[in-house]
Amino acid sequence: MKTLQVGELKAQFSKIIEEVKNGEEVTISFGKKGEKVAVIIPFAQYRKKNTRRLGLLEGKAKITFQDDFKMTEEEFLGL
Repeated sequence: MKTLQVGELKAQFSKIIEEVKNGEEVTISFGKKGEKVAVIIPFAQYRKKNTRRLGLLEGKAKITFQDDFKMTEEEFLGL
């Protein structure tokens, strides 16, 4: 994983986006201390990591919503 300061990201934005499209993850740091504030990841990875914990059933049950499910997860869960 590559780490860049905000200024470096701005200067190399198009190149970085191409790298992200090819699967690279990029951490963005900010300020004099180089505090890490964000990560740019490929969209496909973002969608895969979007999971919900099942609370008491964690490790005992699993739920998966298919792409063609008629309701959104929020509608299904009453959020």
